[in-house]
Amino acid sequence: MERNLFALSLGLAGMILIPALARATPAQCAAHDAIAAQLAKDFGEEARSIGLGQDDTVMELYASARTGTWTLTVTLPSGLSCLVASGGNFETVVPAQQAKGDPA
Repeated sequence: MERNLFALSLGLAGMILIPALARATPAQCAAHDAIAAQLAKDFGEEARSIGLGQDDTVMELYASARTGTWTLTVTLPSGLSCLVASGGNFETVVPAQQAKGDPA
């Protein structure tokens, strides 16, 4: 169920973000390695999650536990990465665990 929800979320994000990438200015896009290095240098962010879209785009969420900042990027099959969104107050959410065994 969680995988299906994650896949649906990525698909929806891709449908929303790809048109935005087509309009992105060069200042918002660069080679993947350059974007990752800049996020690490400026904000202490590192890749926290990754997903592959049906159109072979790669979505990555970078975040820093130290600064609380986060950045969402999308990388095109050509290797060009674009900044999509960013913000603060990043927290890792741990899914609730269901109790095992007989509840009686």
